[in-house]
Amino acid sequence: MQKINPRNPLVIKYLFVVLLFSLLFFFLFSLHSPQPKSVTTQPNDDNDLKIRPGYSSYDSYIQKQLNKTLNPKLRQVWTTRDWDRKIQVFSKFFDRLKTEKLLTNESKALCIGARVGQEVQALKRVGVSDSVGIDLVPYPPLVVKGDFHHQPFDDETFDFEFSNVFDHALYPEKFVGEIERTLKPSGVSVLHVALSRRADKYSANDLYSVKPLLRLFKRSELAHVKKVDGFGLDTEVVFRKKKSS
Repeated sequence: MQKINPRNPLVIKYLFVVLLFSLLFFFLFSLHSPQPKSVTTQPNDDNDLKIRPGYSSYDSYIQKQLNKTLNPKLRQVWTTRDWDRKIQVFSKFFDRLKTEKLLTNESKALCIGARVGQEVQALKRVGVSDSVGIDLVPYPPLVVKGDFHHQPFDDETFDFEFSNVFDHALYPEKFVGEIERTLKPSGVSVLHVALSRRADKYSANDLYSVKPLLRLFKRSELAHVKKVDGFGLDTEVVFRKKKSS
């Protein structure tokens, strides 16, 4: 019969203690090690601005927008039944902005995506005579032809820009970039947006919070955010371009 080495129990005990301390060391080390960030738990404002799919080219996008702008039934409604009603609502809105010192009679103003120019007519009614709109289809003398992704104006042209068609922008960065390019230093830009999925089939993006706008307006500071009732749009976001940008 083989004899058992009396030192074996001590060796086993020693190995057990070493193993125990090793496990304790690795446990403490893991507590102090930086943990990998989970992508799903990090705030990401890109999730709050989603571009709608389905455009094979920029030309196809433009054609879809023109299908709405040139729709004879819609243009009939815009220039008759909706004309006075929208001008009255926009006039009250622009009067409020004048009270808040965001707009003056001396402002050179632009309305982006103005269609038949109710917003422009409202500006003129409240005393802002140097006003014009842009849209893919002109409507003289209130609206000139222009693509809001590539405004047909020089740098620092306007004191004030208004738009309620942000949801129609296929390239929001270009949309906002053109606003900031054509605004004068200290100029004011006002957006009316809907912070929910839009029912309009012509919308090119869906906005779910103001956070993406804060990221996009790189050369401006946020002036205010407030709730409004603007023909299906529920939120007003106002930026003022920095004096030095």
